[in-house]
Amino acid sequence: MDDQEHVRRRRALMRMMGEDAIAIVPAAPRAVRNRDVDYPYRQDSDLRYLTGFPEPEAVAALAPGREHGEYVLFCRERDPDREVWHGRRVGVQGAVERYGADDAFPIGDIDDILPGMIEGRARVLYTMGRYADFDRQVMDWVNRVRGRMRSGGRAPNEFIALDYFLHDMRLFKSREEVRAMRRAARISMAAHERALEVCRPGLREHALEAEFWHEFRRNGAEPAYGLIVGGGANGCILHYTENSDELVDGSLVLIDAGAEYDGYAADVTRTFPVNGCFTGAQREVYEIVLAAQAEAMAAVAPGRHWNDAHEAAVRVLTQGMIDLGLLSGDRDARIEDGSYRRYFMHRTGHWLGMDVHDVGDYRVDNAWRELEPGMCLTVEPGCYIPAADDVPPHLHDIGVRIEDNLCVTREGHDVLTSGLPRTADEIEARMRG
Repeated sequence: MDDQEHVRRRRALMRMMGEDAIAIVPAAPRAVRNRDVDYPYRQDSDLRYLTGFPEPEAVAALAPGREHGEYVLFCRERDPDREVWHGRRVGVQGAVERYGADDAFPIGDIDDILPGMIEGRARVLYTMGRYADFDRQVMDWVNRVRGRMRSGGRAPNEFIALDYFLHDMRLFKSREEVRAMRRAARISMAAHERALEVCRPGLREHALEAEFWHEFRRNGAEPAYGLIVGGGANGCILHYTENSDELVDGSLVLIDAGAEYDGYAADVTRTFPVNGCFTGAQREVYEIVLAAQAEAMAAVAPGRHWNDAHEAAVRVLTQGMIDLGLLSGDRDARIEDGSYRRYFMHRTGHWLGMDVHDVGDYRVDNAWRELEPGMCLTVEPGCYIPAADDVPPHLHDIGVRIEDNLCVTREGHDVLTSGLPRTADEIEARMRG
């Protein structure tokens, strides 16, 4: 991400904060995988959004109007001995030179310096509840400032959720952000195309998953979330991640896999026949989900409400369930009583950005939010029919989800994942080669 993008974001946030406030943004802590092995590190999205800084053990402080610099970064010092084992560090000087900090200090000095930055500020902007250990540290700093009030010090009298400002900023994507998301989408689509090429009966789910890892890593990306490769009945488990079973001839495989590139996620799902040819029942279910997606995507435009796409998908899916014999009676009655949720139990989409389920309110003033240009989201209807005594046998274990990524534009929307086979005919043709 361009450095000037981070500068613009910090300035916008500080304008909203006002000069009597301070924002405190910590890095994500490391997460232990087992014993002395950590999971691969991934920076907190809010800190990355504002600074681009990639390392753990760091804290950004934004203090509008501060004489000696408004953007202060606390981080690890350079340490040649540790860097031999664990890689190069940015260091205090690098925080200024490479990440635009007005001033930078060793993270070990934060207890001595940050309370002085808090003193004299009326408000602290901080996301409480995300990192419990850091919550206690922030309260300790504030209490130390309060303890100096008898000596004439001024302590903050208000805590404000940083998300109130920052997450609404993150909801609206700039051109630079959309470019990163478009790149993540292209990498994801190439990986899905690869899966269509290599899939065959007898392959194991993890072998298809490996194709995604290969395509992501060779393009400088990584998985944006735990990849889902569910064959047959596993495709009816929404967050199936074992990815260990054999792909059986005559079954479907549902793959939900998206890349993260430059901190921005794609989230793409395709469902296709393991042997390259849909059965009649599989195609019938697939066409219902595809029609639901088309109706939902048509409802994504400026001025439309967030929930319009979901309601459109539910109408098509519920009627389809009735046509399949899964439900009976009147469509609107089945929507009203919620019985459709047996086969479609999730929402039709979510915000998309730095987090795969990105930040931003879905309701404002107790009403569904209106869509505006710059908002990015997924559209992902599905129909999941696990085997059951009251389900027609020919529909057993058919799970279908189709998911694409959209950005709202002034004219309507832009499908970032367009070009990836979506119809049943396109999928079969692609699998035939």
